[in-house]
Amino acid sequence: MASASLELDGFVREALLRGQSKQATAQALAAAGWSPEQTRGALDAYADVDFAVPVPKPRASLSAREAFAYLVMFSTLYFVAYHLGSLLFDLINLSWPDPAESGFQLWYRNVADSLRWSVSALVIAFPVFAFVSHRVARDVARYPIKRLSPVRRWLTYLTLFIAAAVLIGDMTSLVYNLLGGELSVRFVLKVLVVAVIAGTVFGYYLWDLRREENQA
Repeated sequence: MASASLELDGFVREALLRGQSKQATAQALAAAGWSPEQTRGALDAYADVDFAVPVPKPRASLSAREAFAYLVMFSTLYFVAYHLGSLLFDLINLSWPDPAESGFQLWYRNVADSLRWSVSALVIAFPVFAFVSHRVARDVARYPIKRLSPVRRWLTYLTLFIAAAVLIGDMTSLVYNLLGGELSVRFVLKVLVVAVIAGTVFGYYLWDLRREENQA
């Protein structure tokens, strides 16, 4: 696989050196059986600059500092999303208590403890997420090549996977209870909370990936 990649890169460089356009080179590779993704990856390595020899584009590199920033950003995102959902769940439980709950005082104390914990988590984690996100966005705006950071792409796709899995599970639970005739205000509101949080995360990072592809 590595030798095939080197062969493709060598061919693209040689074709550009001989004055062939990127479009003509892509057509020749497509006729030879190379996939559009492979061809685009090899051609995108060179800038559209009028020069005697092909000019390579800067490649994204992975540093420990970048990895740390992205790991903190995405881990705090998950933490904030979870505790925001927990906070809203607790508010729903307080507004629409379950008559079947036994030991109201103990139940209320447990909900209050959960509510206090969620608020504490959000007070600490959200400012960290906002600060790190701002720093990362500023670095990407200053050096657009950092948008192609491998750890950024992997964590973005992992986030999309988690959000999609949560949405699928949420909708499955809604349909299951709907078919069983067991819908309640509490349940519907909790489904909406999960759908809004997971859907917002999924929609934003999907939009971010598409914007990245359009700018590539």
